[in-house]
Amino acid sequence: MIVTIYHLPQRHLSQPNFALVPVSSVVFGWAKHLYKLGGRSSKTITPSDYLQRLSQYLVLVTMSPLDNLLGPPSNSFWFGHLSRFMTRHGWEFQMDVAQNYGPVVNLKGFLGQPILYVYDPKALHNIIVKDHYIYEEPPAFLTSNHLNFGPSLLSTVGDVHRKQRKMLNPVFSIAHMRHMLPIFYKVVGNLSAAMGSRVTDGPQELDMLGWMGRTALELIGQGGLGYSFDPLVRDAADEYGNALKEFLPVLFSLDLLLPSLPYLVRIGSPAFRRRVVNMIPSRRVQRMKAIIDTMYRRSQEIFNAKKAALAAGDKAVTQQVGEGKDIMSILIRANMDAKLDEDKLSEEELLAQMSTLTFAATDTTSNTLARILGLLAEHTEVQERLRHEILTASRGVQPLTYDELMGLPYLDAVCRETMRVHPPVTILSRQARKDIILPFSQPIRGKNGQLMSEILVPNGTQIFLGITGSNLNKALWGEDALEWKPKRWLSPLPDAVTDAHIPGVYSHLMSFLGGGRACIGFKFSEMELKVVLTTLLPKFTFELSGKPIVWNMAGVRYPTVGKENSKPEMPLKVGLYKTPTA
Repeated sequence: MIVTIYHLPQRHLSQPNFALVPVSSVVFGWAKHLYKLGGRSSKTITPSDYLQRLSQYLVLVTMSPLDNLLGPPSNSFWFGHLSRFMTRHGWEFQMDVAQNYGPVVNLKGFLGQPILYVYDPKALHNIIVKDHYIYEEPPAFLTSNHLNFGPSLLSTVGDVHRKQRKMLNPVFSIAHMRHMLPIFYKVVGNLSAAMGSRVTDGPQELDMLGWMGRTALELIGQGGLGYSFDPLVRDAADEYGNALKEFLPVLFSLDLLLPSLPYLVRIGSPAFRRRVVNMIPSRRVQRMKAIIDTMYRRSQEIFNAKKAALAAGDKAVTQQVGEGKDIMSILIRANMDAKLDEDKLSEEELLAQMSTLTFAATDTTSNTLARILGLLAEHTEVQERLRHEILTASRGVQPLTYDELMGLPYLDAVCRETMRVHPPVTILSRQARKDIILPFSQPIRGKNGQLMSEILVPNGTQIFLGITGSNLNKALWGEDALEWKPKRWLSPLPDAVTDAHIPGVYSHLMSFLGGGRACIGFKFSEMELKVVLTTLLPKFTFELSGKPIVWNMAGVRYPTVGKENSKPEMPLKVGLYKTPTA
């Protein structure tokens, strides 16, 4: 028997697509949730255990304390709100949830399982800072990342995660960003030259998402790995870059399979599971396998070359791309110098960080840069004002120093406002590992009409952290919170924003998260945004192409031309900037 959830054309490989799901998969998912309520133990579960957990599950979905919270009506018994929330075109529904049901919302998942959508500041602080050890990433998220990248920052928890982060923190410090700035200017200078060669005869339509993606990959390649993926000379992008661009859309299209991963990985050996995957007649599954193989193969090649250079001595390292200042050279050297074995990372962990850093630093920043350029093309007055600020600061002499770059107020305002209104990631997930009380910053009224200042979150509850909901909270940012207004950052922010103590690591925003799992590379990303903008705007003008641009959901939001097109791209009309004559 087949349950049709919703269907999108199969030819659109990168579109999120729940397609056709057997009832057996639904039942397995239900059984999986019962299993999960019992904790992480891998011991054999008896029939009486299942009966006990069945009763716990029924209590959770029929008598949950979360049911007193407001939430939109569910249109599916099987999949609750997920078929509307976790889709390529789910942006409007996510905005409806964030804007119309308050800062703590009751959503429904598989078979009515409650999901908590949260952007209340105090609740967020408890989840990602105060009680972070209780609210961890869901097992499916951790297992998926471990399969995709290995034991890296995105797939580890507890002491292992803290050890990895401790080792990585110094290479993402502001002091190290200053050392990497010349590498950034060199790479973005190549980008500028490549774009200039294509518009010498007049304005041309260029895919700025493609160019930003190639640039971001080369920046993390040279600055992060000491490796050049793409000199930005050829028309075609690097194979690795293409794989990265496809990674999230293809992964998102397999979203319904992810909850089963923690249990599927216990079946047989890795070699057996790979043979099984090879036999699955799904284009999306096979494309996902090819993407992961490409990422792993290239990471292994780079890692081996890096180890060989380090073994040959400092001279060999300085002759590599990055001149030994790249993140991985410093990380491997620091790992070798660690005095205690418990402080060292295994070779598997080091290799995993390479794939993770490359993935994390490419799509999020490049898509944000494409978004900024699109906004500047739409708001020409902002583009002109920003260009004037850059030209005035540079005085015709490039490059700006790190302090000058970070000290441009309007450039900073454009970047912050874009990260506020258009964060590349709109939600992140957590799961309660035990029953716990979650407090609110302000009382909210429940369905029963009574005010609540806190709520019991049952063990096993999935939580969506509302990044967009927090960033666009009208109660804090005002009635114009949904509007893109860079000038709001040129004046003191509203007291409501500063007094809310939003636990984000960046400018009272949740765009880079906060706490112990905040984005470790947010300073790297911020510097990349500003180097690209200060290099391109004095030389080029950007106009809308006239084509309809749609921003799609897929873990990281990405643009396409039109709603039905699956190819990520952002065409803009680019021309050479001519200094006005007196």
